[in-house]
Amino acid sequence: MDMTTPGTAYSFGLDTFGDRNADAGGRPLSHAQTIRNVAEEGVFAEQAGVDFFGIGEHHTDYFPMPAGDVVLAAIAARTERIRLGSAVTVLSSDDPVRVFQRYSTLNAISHGRAEVILGRGSSVESFPLFGYDLADYEELFEEKAALFAELLNGKPVTWSGKTRAALTDQDVVPHTESGPFPAWIGVGGNPGSVVRAARLGFGLALAIIGGPPARFAPYSQLFHEALEKFGRPPLPVMVHSPGHVAATDAQAKAEFWPRWREVISLVAAERGFPVPTEQSFEAETGPRGALYVGSPETVARKIAANLRTLGATRFDLKYGVPGMTHEQLMTGIGLYGGTVIPRVRELLATAAA
Repeated sequence: MDMTTPGTAYSFGLDTFGDRNADAGGRPLSHAQTIRNVAEEGVFAEQAGVDFFGIGEHHTDYFPMPAGDVVLAAIAARTERIRLGSAVTVLSSDDPVRVFQRYSTLNAISHGRAEVILGRGSSVESFPLFGYDLADYEELFEEKAALFAELLNGKPVTWSGKTRAALTDQDVVPHTESGPFPAWIGVGGNPGSVVRAARLGFGLALAIIGGPPARFAPYSQLFHEALEKFGRPPLPVMVHSPGHVAATDAQAKAEFWPRWREVISLVAAERGFPVPTEQSFEAETGPRGALYVGSPETVARKIAANLRTLGATRFDLKYGVPGMTHEQLMTGIGLYGGTVIPRVRELLATAAA
């Protein structure tokens, strides 16, 4: 099914989890150097023509990125155009007031370029780290997302719940200069989360990391139906998926596959993922898979096809994987911004016409 609407404005981003880099010999770099590299990658993303740069919260040796908003502020100080945000913030194990304050501060520093994507936490390492019980997984996110929606209104907040102290006519600073910054809820396939995003007035971010992307089309449809039911105006849908761009399909796969196999094997038991095989990798990098790994033309065609199928107006490539080099990632960013994005726009314009 093609859900393309003529005249639609599309945008294209890059996301990272602060994937720990390696040197050319495969030796891991320090956490500090990896974080500095992410800042350089964000600055370069603007130069390459990318619309958005996102940093996802993680607390592990291979994703050493617990304070992405700090890195985003460093990028904001060195850029002028690119939008900056989380991808995602694990709201369930954080305080909504503090999250709002951090990103409204980023919004001030960047002159209105901040965004936030909120998630329940498919990676749950933050729960024991900050003293939260996984048994409260659903209640934590429901309450905190509702409070965050109130905070975005920019008015004094009165709120009470079970997960944090009550607020009574509380003014929360800093105020934004031009209304609320964009906020999204990341969804990995839970229909209830789709309806929640619509009910609270958040954009829908579809995190598709395995299987045919087309199976998420009903979620886009459900989101639009729920918005109408709740009397809300239309809100955007984005897609977030992993990948890597290199000069040729063969080079991209050779650089990405060994590292992808390592990290997925590492988290397979915790996350319930199957351990990838070369056969499954070929399927996921093919036209009906969830990995965008290949030459600029291969990746561009896949992005364009899935944006049409899913009725989405934004695509964020979760670029790279732990163990890749900073140089490989910079090359991929340059190809994504300089070649993939213009080609996707061309393909979408042709399809709409």
